[in-house]
Amino acid sequence: MNIWDNILLSLQSLRSNKMRALLTMLGIIIGIGAVVAIVTLGNSMTTSITDSMSSFGINNINVSLVEKNSTTQSSSNGMSSVRMFSKAAYEESDLISTSMIDEYRAAFQDEISAISLSSQLGSTTVSKNQTTATVNILGTNTEYQAVNNINLLTGRFINQSDLDESKLNCIISDTFAESIFGNITNAIGQTIELSINGFTKSFTIAGIYEYDDSGMVYSDTSSITTDCYIPITTAKKYSNSQKGYSNFTVVSNSDIDNTTFLNETTSFFQSYYTRNDSYTVSASNMESMLESMTSMMSTITLAIAAIAAISLLVGGIGVMNIMLVSITERTREIGTRKALGATNWNIRLQFIVEAIVICMIGGILGILMGIALGSIGSSILGYPAKTSVEACFISVIFSMSIGIFFGYYPANKAAKMDPIDALRYE
Repeated sequence: MNIWDNILLSLQSLRSNKMRALLTMLGIIIGIGAVVAIVTLGNSMTTSITDSMSSFGINNINVSLVEKNSTTQSSSNGMSSVRMFSKAAYEESDLISTSMIDEYRAAFQDEISAISLSSQLGSTTVSKNQTTATVNILGTNTEYQAVNNINLLTGRFINQSDLDESKLNCIISDTFAESIFGNITNAIGQTIELSINGFTKSFTIAGIYEYDDSGMVYSDTSSITTDCYIPITTAKKYSNSQKGYSNFTVVSNSDIDNTTFLNETTSFFQSYYTRNDSYTVSASNMESMLESMTSMMSTITLAIAAIAAISLLVGGIGVMNIMLVSITERTREIGTRKALGATNWNIRLQFIVEAIVICMIGGILGILMGIALGSIGSSILGYPAKTSVEACFISVIFSMSIGIFFGYYPANKAAKMDPIDALRYE
């Protein structure tokens, strides 16, 4: 008998004992279904998190002032060890100055696409037309809009003239404009009173941006909290804050090696702090964070999938058990075949193929169940389902391997039967 004949014989045997075959496959179905479902859910979560982080600018470089260790030691790469917990306030001489940033921009003009500067001034309440709203005041530069993907609906954003002359212009959200002025059209050119450092100043609305309610800002029907952007020079002037910056964001050009540029940025700014005993500068981006998170998610998914795969061992033992029962029931058939000239290899192959068929059918059913459960789970959690083709392929191969491994002992036992004893078996 060839392989195809053995497969047909195996299918005929399964059809004659449908319930027993299904119960035998159950362990394989549950095991592979659980593995595929977990991998699908893990991939869906990882993909969703990756896409979300990428939308924030995965290659954006965050340059931050950080505190040195009290006893600075050189690491293996020659760079000083730094501690990422800084004091609440810095001396002005410790901050990254405007001249440093200008020199940095000039030195890497081919690598830099934009530099975003900002200064958080806290929140204030605005009352107009018998309506009250709360805004977070942020001082920004002209490039802040592009770096942070702010969609301007009408008017303009902060321009260089605003910065040079420290003008009292502001950019508000459409939600704020509709709440205070009724619609965004009427808001342009209007004034609002903003309280900065205890002083109230009248700001002219120069532009309106689209408020993204999927962000971290909280709002409901009784309270509206959105960002209000003003020139960063104006913010520093009226808040009496220090001239320098503790952090800023750099957007690199897409055609450069971002890792190399990241290291060059770190080296450039650290050269200014060689004589500073307290602080230095660290540059980082979301790419390394994303890689770490993806690796962690993959490890967790693999660990949970491995635990779920233990049920495959139980399923394999079930296959071995049912094959032993089948051999006992078909002892006379085995004796007849050996009497007609079937070799030990023929008998062994017949039962190994039958075990493989059982496991393969169970594996396919398990994959279908796993895809369905994974898709349902991803949908419940709000992630797009992403089934791993590799996991499905490996599951089928693994289920067939189980058939070979757990089917060999019963098949070998059948092959070694004495044909005379087998024919006498009742």
